[in-house]
Order: sequence, then structure tokens, then C-alpha cells
Amino acid sequence: MTTPTLHDVLIIGAGPAGLATATALSRQLYTTVLFDSNLYRNARASNMHNVLGFDHVPPPVFRAKAREDLKARYSETVTFADGVEIVKTTKFRDGLFKAEDKHGKAWFGRRLVLATGVTDIPPDITGYADCWGYGIFHCLFCHGFEERGAERVGVLAFGLTGSVKMATHIAYMARPLGKKVTIYTHGNEALASEISAMANNPFTIDTRKITSMRMAGGGEHSTSVTLTLDGKDGEEGEEVTEGFLAHAPFTRPNGPFVEQLGLETAENGDIKTAAPFGETSVSGVYAVGDCGNMVKAVATAAASGALAAGGMVVPMQMEPRVEMDVEAMEKVIG
Repeated sequence: MTTPTLHDVLIIGAGPAGLATATALSRQLYTTVLFDSNLYRNARASNMHNVLGFDHVPPPVFRAKAREDLKARYSETVTFADGVEIVKTTKFRDGLFKAEDKHGKAWFGRRLVLATGVTDIPPDITGYADCWGYGIFHCLFCHGFEERGAERVGVLAFGLTGSVKMATHIAYMARPLGKKVTIYTHGNEALASEISAMANNPFTIDTRKITSMRMAGGGEHSTSVTLTLDGKDGEEGEEVTEGFLAHAPFTRPNGPFVEQLGLETAENGDIKTAAPFGETSVSGVYAVGDCGNMVKAVATAAASGALAAGGMVVPMQMEPRVEMDVEAMEKVIG
């Protein structure tokens, strides 16, 4: 029987957070397996921003450079499992973890890092999903600067941006980028009244429901979105075109791991973690990047991965670093 390899850390997800975790752990000679499903939240972004040294650079270039560095300098400690989708995770009574792919192949580790990212849950509006990432931006640090000077900008005040605090926060961020900012409450009259009551309110508020949206065209790199708004009192609906839209929809962590491991989640659906190192409610499991952070961006994801590595090294230093033979492994996994 082949002796199973016991790795120090299993990392599910090879975006900025997972890559940063593996890099930091390699500096202390901890072994990792980096599972890359090749699915990335920013796949529709032509360029990323607010990342030192990689501003206005395509996301695949950033990931490729990080992988190149890992392979060139830390190949003795990092194992790449490219194209592998982990479908099951298990924590055993002795604290070890197992990750399995859909074919039943298993990997074992002393710690488990979830760098899975999240899936955005589109609202029930025709065309929204087609506009997401092209003309709808969730972060105005990441996008929007290139569209500065737009005649009109829209803020969608529902989902995670469906409160006075969040809607106006995003609207104020949009204000330097567009000459007119409209907050769309999608039928929420109460929210519209609260925003209207704010002193020195500089925004236009539209309470009509959005029945559909589509990219307005205007070139390959156009971000303009045309909204179809429901008519009131029998009136015909109106079409309005915005230079871009700002909106944060609800999200859910990728994969079945929250349920499998019994992880606690935050009110917004993210995996609940303890600052600053990202440990979850289950000892030995860490959540880094978008799945465990409210601020979902490349720079914060990479930082969270480095922090998690620093946090998990401390308890691992106290544990014996031994290879387990087949008999010992079978006792652990039962």
C-alpha cells in the first residue's frame, strides 16, 4: 500500500489569497498543496487596479507571475494541483484534514485554508448577469477611474448596497467620477425617503423598479448600461443609459465546505473569521480572500493570505513535524 503524503497545509483556491498563503508558508519550509479550479471572480475584468506593481494589468498576468515565483523559488515545498476541483473536506478526530476531488483522489494536511472566493448572486432583473463585471462595478477603487467624467453614473440601492449607509457611501464614491449620480432604489420608497431626508443630499433618487438592463454598446471597452424602468400609474416605461453602475450584490462562498465543516457564517454570508489571522469557528481551518472578508479586492485578498500564514505557523511550530506511515494514517482517518 502506498503511504499517503501528509502535507502541512491544504489550500483550496489559487487566486491572490491562496497564492499569498502558499508563498508565505514556503518561507518557513511548510509544505502546501495549492488546488486551482481555474475559476476566478474577476474573470471579466480586463485589468485590475489598486495593486502595487500591477496597476492596470490583466488579472491572469498577476496570477502567472505569482505562480512563476513559487515554481522558481519554492518548488520543494509547493505542490500545484491545477484543474482540480475539491468537492469534499473532512476533519478527523486527531485534527488532520482530508480533501477529495470528484474522482475520489484524496490529499491530507495538518491545516486547511479556504481561498475559494465567492459567487455573486444576481438580483432577479433581466440582463443583470450579462452586465456584471462589464458595466456593473462592485468596487470603485478597482474600477471607475477610467470612466471618470461620465455624464451619468448609477448606484443600485439593493442587495448589500440596500441600506442608507451603504447606498450613500457608494454614491459619494461615484460622485467624483460622474457629473450626475442617480441612486436607484428599485421600488423601495422607504429607503428613498431616508436618503432624500439627508442634509445637503447631492444625489438624484429614482424609486422606479428596474425591469431589465443591457450593455448600451459604443465599442469593445464601453461600460455604459441601459436601464429599462417601470412606468408609474400606467405610464410607459423609460430607458435611461448610465456611464456605469455601482452595485454590490449578495454573495456566497464557493464550494460545499461551510456545510461540510460546520463553519459559522457572518450576516452577509461570508465565512466568519477571527481577525487578524482568518481562523474560522473550526480549529485549524482558515478562510482567506473574498470568502472570509467583506472587502473583496486583490490587494486585501493577498494580505489576508499572508496574515493567515503567519497565524497558523505559530501553533504548527509547537507540533512535531513527522511523516505518518500507513498504519498511523489509518488510525487517524479510521
